Amino acid sequence: MAGIIRQILRTNFTQRLPVALAQSHRFFSADAPPQTFTKEVLEKLVNTNKVVVFMKGNPEAPRCGFSNAVVQILRMHGVQYDAHDVLQSDELREKIKEFSEWPTIPQVFINGEFVGGCDILLQMHQSGDLIEELKKVGIESLLLKEANESDNKKDGK
Repeated sequence: MAGIIRQILRTNFTQRLPVALAQSHRFFSADAPPQTFTKEVLEKLVNTNKVVVFMKGNPEAPRCGFSNAVVQILRMHGVQYDAHDVLQSDELREKIKEFSEWPTIPQVFINGEFVGGCDILLQMHQSGDLIEELKKVGIESLLLKEANESDNKKDGK
């Protein structure tokens, strides 16, 4: 496994992935029905999918570089996730920071647990830890799948 992860990090998979890679996510606009973002409501939001992102903008149009970086990392791994645009609600933006005890946006949750923001997700991606975290919740990383297919072709399988 470590060899595959090193290969992923050495190889520039972003150039090998199709430019128009299909991204599966559900986007939830916070301005739909007005609601109070209580702890219980936020717990439901972070548990709506295995991966949930609170970001500025939406996956098709991120409104900050950090949110865009998170979208790109998840896209490279082929992760399905739910996205919530905190720019649509000042209350959501403030309450999610209180809920996670993390001062910045974007925020990534995996299996209902707060993982971190852009810097942490980028570190996890670079170290291969993100592949392992996704695997723990039953998500096969597209990068790992590509690496395995490449290894099989080299081995003549």
